Amino acid sequence: MKKLFLAAALAVSASAYAEEATQKEGVFAINPIQQSLAGLGLSVNEITDSPIPGLKTVITDRGVFYSSTDGRYLMQGALIDIPNRKNLTEDALSGVRKEGLKQYEDSMIVYKAKDEKHQVTIFTDITCGYCRKLHRELEDYLEAGITVKYLAFPRGGIQSQGYEDLMNVWCAQDSANAMTEAKAGNPVADVKDCTAPVAEHYQLGQKFGVTGTPAIILDDGTIIPGYQPAAELAASLERNAKS
Repeated sequence: MKKLFLAAALAVSASAYAEEATQKEGVFAINPIQQSLAGLGLSVNEITDSPIPGLKTVITDRGVFYSSTDGRYLMQGALIDIPNRKNLTEDALSGVRKEGLKQYEDSMIVYKAKDEKHQVTIFTDITCGYCRKLHRELEDYLEAGITVKYLAFPRGGIQSQGYEDLMNVWCAQDSANAMTEAKAGNPVADVKDCTAPVAEHYQLGQKFGVTGTPAIILDDGTIIPGYQPAAELAASLERNAKS
């Protein structure tokens, strides 16, 4: 994060900012916030007003940021509405997550509960100790009526061996069994001409604010970082359904 803000400072001193997005002779000027964040390697998906005058909520491919209208100042962190006890940053991301997950339904590895009561989507990595622990207890989740759907999140990035292994898991003829074998510590067989959206899953996780695995996404877009035993997760899902 220190590197990110250092880059922000350099970007500010190196260039003047364009005017707010306006149409001029059929050409749209670049919004100063977009220009500023582009200098940091961030892609802006949406800019909206925040509850704080002069501060914009910015949805990017790396999560939620807050920016001054001229793009000069950038903040990252949770924005809390104290009287209403609401995490406004999490609320903004919840909608993004629900919409984003719909695009990748067909590329998830799914373990369906026989008596399904809830579904969770989990960003996972086969080298992650708590991901392996969760998977060893998969039957507990299924018996609790929780369908588990996996998306890939190679913690070492898309240049890592973990990325290659996850590609082969997703490309396996029986990907669900390949996932179980890989999380048991068994070698992952190479699959020729493997094409799987593991990089896209990883980028989606970054957009959602995922920084580690497992990261559990509930139906309403809420994220639970880290491992949760089946009983605790089921209780959280029940409370969430009633709220």
